[in-house]
Amino acid sequence: MPTSTVFITLVALCLVSFLVGRQRSRIVATAAGGMQSLHSLPKHYGYMTALWAGLPAMLVLIFWVALEGSAIRGLIVAEFPAEIRALSENEIGLYYNQMVSFAVSGGDASMLEPTQVAAADFYNELLVSSGKLKLLLVVVVAVLGGALTVLRISPVLRARNSVESTFTWILFGCSSIAVLTTLGIVLSVLFEALRFFQTIPVQEFLFGLKWSPQMAIRLDQVGASGSFGFVPLLVGTLLISAVAMLIAVPVGLMSAIYLSEYATRRFRAVTKPVLEILAGVPTVVYGFFAALTVAPFIRNLGESLGLTVASESALAAGLVMGIMIIPFVMSLSDDIINAVPDSMREASLGMGATMSETIRKVLLPAALPGIVGGILLAVSRAIGETMIVVMAAGLSAKLTANPLEAVTTITVQIVTLLVGDQEFDSPKTLAAFALGLVLFFVTLLLNIIALYVVRRYREQYE
Repeated sequence: MPTSTVFITLVALCLVSFLVGRQRSRIVATAAGGMQSLHSLPKHYGYMTALWAGLPAMLVLIFWVALEGSAIRGLIVAEFPAEIRALSENEIGLYYNQMVSFAVSGGDASMLEPTQVAAADFYNELLVSSGKLKLLLVVVVAVLGGALTVLRISPVLRARNSVESTFTWILFGCSSIAVLTTLGIVLSVLFEALRFFQTIPVQEFLFGLKWSPQMAIRLDQVGASGSFGFVPLLVGTLLISAVAMLIAVPVGLMSAIYLSEYATRRFRAVTKPVLEILAGVPTVVYGFFAALTVAPFIRNLGESLGLTVASESALAAGLVMGIMIIPFVMSLSDDIINAVPDSMREASLGMGATMSETIRKVLLPAALPGIVGGILLAVSRAIGETMIVVMAAGLSAKLTANPLEAVTTITVQIVTLLVGDQEFDSPKTLAAFALGLVLFFVTLLLNIIALYVVRRYREQYE
């Protein structure tokens, strides 16, 4: 019995429980003298019944699914011949996986040992039995939970309080999952980065001026010793991000001011969604645009002016990245400017100020915290962009501030280091986690600055 079928059955039982609980509350209310005798509305009794039918059964289903695989594996391995069970754990795993592949997908039985074919039949029998037991247990728990709740329904039962308390705990659980997931990601990156710093000193990574991670991974390979200086990647990332923000911030902010203060409602209603479509264009499309159109144009323009321009340059990547971020800055700024109270705008105009004076001296200062926060979020997005840089800026880690040269960024190097089959005991591979850790702290710092600016200046205007 597939888990999806069990889940659909559970949802159906919850729906039935809701209807039964609600109807039961109405019967109890009629016997007690009317609906006013109930502590809560009938729907709250229905919700409570559905929750107590669904939540315990859902927990049972989750635990069953989590333990089902290991339990079946243990039963099957116990049936293997003694010579198979005497093999190493990896060899037993390979033997078991071959059997599971045959049991699930089928194939030529002559390619397997008779023991594996028999184990495959046993595996399918266990899956069928497990599915039936899983469905039976979930149904029993759900029905039992719903029935006990229905029996508890009385006029004095605080169903609404129980439902709200249960939903509070559900929301708390969801929040905890999000926080713990983030913590787990950070810790996994941190531990791998610490392994890298056991080989490469921290000061060499943070202050080194050369990035060349090519080195021998295995003893039978010939390669350089590798150089892991982080500074060229940081400079390349900041250079491309600076070019992008020089394009995105003025254009996005001016567009937002025009749409919010000068454009007609009809023009704004049409233009803003159209511009926001740009935010949904895949970054690989921007990468094509940068590599096939913008980069050749910049190179030809530079050559006509007597400048030396690389085929892939930070300027091309930054320009296209800026175009990509314009809708992001524009949309955030437009929403923030429109959120300024009309009373401030009307008071300024009533005092005789022109529209431009009102914008410069009233609206923008009032909206400044949100605008700065939005710009810093846009910077975080620019720092994390990868595809455009790969296609338009190249992979060369150069320590230069010239936007006409090819550079690379942190995210691109992370992708490069982790492409293909890699040995995770090599500093070359572990360097990706060190780069990810630094990138995490950079974006975290930007978000903290954005929150500080928003809170600091929000107090001033409240």
